[in-house]
Amino acid sequence: MKKNTMLKVINPVLAVLIVTQALSGLLRDQLSHEAFEVIHEGGGVVLVIASILHVILNWPWVRTNLLPAKRPA
Repeated sequence: MKKNTMLKVINPVLAVLIVTQALSGLLRDQLSHEAFEVIHEGGGVVLVIASILHVILNWPWVRTNLLPAKRPA
């Protein structure tokens, strides 16, 4: 799968996971303990994995824009 195609899948998934994490955290008292574990804790693990994959796919941009270039001595 091409990088851009993967990002077109991962970016919306990340958005849904972030919203799900926020809502499940806010609605914790209204959810059963089992539902909270699946939605919030399980979703958190998936969010971390998707975030790492997102950074890996965008690493050239990160390196170019956020990391200072090494200057020859």
